[in-house]
Amino acid sequence: MTEETITTRSDRAGSASARRKRGILLFLRDLLVIFVVAVLVSFLIKTFLIRSFFIPSQSMEETLVKDDRIIVNQLVPDLTPLERGDVVVFKDPGGWLPARVETPQPPLVAAVDWFLAFVGLSAPDSNDHLVKRVIGLPGDHIVCCNALGQMSVNGVPLDETYVALPPGESKVSRDDFDVEVRDDSLWVMGDNRYNSKDSRYNTETPLEGFVPIDNVVGRAFVVSWPIDHWMWLDNYPQVFDGVDEGTG
Repeated sequence: MTEETITTRSDRAGSASARRKRGILLFLRDLLVIFVVAVLVSFLIKTFLIRSFFIPSQSMEETLVKDDRIIVNQLVPDLTPLERGDVVVFKDPGGWLPARVETPQPPLVAAVDWFLAFVGLSAPDSNDHLVKRVIGLPGDHIVCCNALGQMSVNGVPLDETYVALPPGESKVSRDDFDVEVRDDSLWVMGDNRYNSKDSRYNTETPLEGFVPIDNVVGRAFVVSWPIDHWMWLDNYPQVFDGVDEGTG
């Protein structure tokens, strides 16, 4: 075997090894590009289109159960108008939620939580938001309760099929009220009417129980977790049929 033949084989082996290394580097580069693009797409979706929140309380039962995860359409109300019956997530208007003490986290846990929140897979700010059902839009006149225990909007009694009441109770609110919704604001209530600190019980706050539309993060449209509770969220248009033509 000549020296030239040995050199040629060595060169071929070295070339094959270099190609393998280059292939591995290209594969790793492509994985990194895919990961970065996925993160950016997730961030943009979370920022402009949809977000995930978890349910921290029992105020929306039986529609939403504590620890359910919901997906929120953030195009509402900026591009798509709010409607009565919508289940909305909104920032605390001030005084609705008790002051919360931040629990220190180990640096690694905090970093992971930040990243998951960045891409929309975690919702660490769920405890700073509330979820309720829109009952009244700006200008609506809401009264509760009539002789049948119903609430009315603009003089139209509502048959609220989504409401959870204690056994034997037919009155949809423990306490009577009579309000006219402010401009650019909403009147919201939980479906679990006897266990919901909603607009009715925040009238002593600076905004007197009304929620500015600017505080709305979006409309919840689906329960995404747990799987056995997966469902689309209805806004029950039949319940509010005729309200726009009501006498006020």
